Amino acid sequence: MKIKEITAYLERIAPLDLQESYDNCGLIVGDPDQELSKILISLDCTEEVVDDAIAKGCNLIVSHHPIVFKGLKKFNGNNYVERTVIKAIQHDIALYAIHTNLDNITGGVNSKIASLLNLQNQAILEPKSNLLYKLVVYVPRSHVELVREALFDAGAGKVGTKYDQCSFNTAGYGTFRPHGEAQPTIGEIGLQERVEETRIEVVYTKAIERKVLLAMYESHPYEEVAYDTLKLENKNQEVGAGVIGNLESPMSEQDFLAYLKNNLNLQVIRHTALQGRPVSRVAVCGGAGGFLLNTAKRSGADFFVTADYKYHEFFDAENQIVIADIGHYESEQFTQELLFDIITEKFPNFAVLITEVDTNPIKHYC
Repeated sequence: MKIKEITAYLERIAPLDLQESYDNCGLIVGDPDQELSKILISLDCTEEVVDDAIAKGCNLIVSHHPIVFKGLKKFNGNNYVERTVIKAIQHDIALYAIHTNLDNITGGVNSKIASLLNLQNQAILEPKSNLLYKLVVYVPRSHVELVREALFDAGAGKVGTKYDQCSFNTAGYGTFRPHGEAQPTIGEIGLQERVEETRIEVVYTKAIERKVLLAMYESHPYEEVAYDTLKLENKNQEVGAGVIGNLESPMSEQDFLAYLKNNLNLQVIRHTALQGRPVSRVAVCGGAGGFLLNTAKRSGADFFVTADYKYHEFFDAENQIVIADIGHYESEQFTQELLFDIITEKFPNFAVLITEVDTNPIKHYC
């Protein structure tokens, strides 16, 4: 098996176009056509993780956090990023990152946290918009089935994760007059033609637009295809930041803190003042989730579980919600298990290992 077979599968699960603008997901180092030996999974990619891959005979490291966020201008080994990349290249080890694109999907990082807390009726906390496009194409009746099936095969017509081959079809007629050097499929030069047509509408994601349009052109009989592409503002309820859900039954704030500490294997929780109210509804966001605080408030959450809060940001709770900062590494540590499950479910007979290296740079003195 080649590296690109694994990365292509991961990108079907968490498409690269779902990553945030500041991110750097995908194959960072390595040849996609290289034969794959073993995969090592890690939250972070460091020199020690590369050493672990060497020791275990792995030539692909799949990490949550990218080792390179910004362009590197020099490779002198002056910092851990450069040294990690150099060591990976020297030992022919590919580096792949699946970061905010994995955060933003249902079943991703935040879903994992929510499931460990056994939250019920889980939903994306802040769904993303402007991810979908619509194709409208006019097709003569004789070719409707052919064009529609070609669009479906290209990936268009998927609504959410539970429905595909979705389209809307309207009967009508089109007019046109070929002239000059035109070679019309239907009609004659210089004469207006009237053709019974069907207007086909399908949605698709930007990532597959080229594939969808190519399928349309190849299956459509007309020399000049009449079509429109429209950017939709609809929110995709299955893609976005954070997750919100309900506890199986309400518990006191103190009991929830103990429950949180136990279920997520935490050493310490930094939190705002308790409000003396039962905890029923909980919002979670792995990593730095402060940007979701107001959304968590509007969603009726009693607790917001996240990480990387600064001192003055805690004041923003304003006695409306309890912020629980559990630490960046701690909030995402189970991403390794998530990635292991994702890969082994598809490739059960392939060697996939989780690193034994503790990459958490923060230590606690208790």
